[in-house]
Amino acid sequence: MLYGILAVFAVLSVVLDQVVKTLVTAYIPYGGKVPVWPGVFHLTNIHNSGMAFSMLEGGRWFFLVMTLAAFVLLIVVLKKKWITHPVGLWALAAIAGGAVGNLIDRIRFGYVVDMIEVEFMRFAVFNVADCFVVCGAILLVIYALFFDKKPKEDTPHDPAG
Repeated sequence: MLYGILAVFAVLSVVLDQVVKTLVTAYIPYGGKVPVWPGVFHLTNIHNSGMAFSMLEGGRWFFLVMTLAAFVLLIVVLKKKWITHPVGLWALAAIAGGAVGNLIDRIRFGYVVDMIEVEFMRFAVFNVADCFVVCGAILLVIYALFFDKKPKEDTPHDPAG
């Protein structure tokens, strides 16, 4: 049951990402800006063929291969049940949904549509898929720190050792 809910969540995150990107490209000209919360953030329409801060610009095939490798790893993690706690599984679903959202852009256009730009600090312009990936990664760290507790094995104490 939980896996079905997580799959729906991942699909809905992809749908949300693609709808927002479609609306941005339809209503904001390339390079244009629309204020949302003055002094905090605005929407813009830019294309990024790299990653955050345009690092590895033009690395379309690199990102495609890395995304596919991440999905192979995800399948292995799920099949081997390395992560079974709901917190870890929600994290994986968020990361997977975000990765698929950006993968669709890279396959279709060769770049990712970014639109959220914060005004109060210098930061990369990002998109909805990026939010899911980052939130999922933070949740995965929380899972690893607080929920992935393996029971300690009882080992006899060697007083001579």
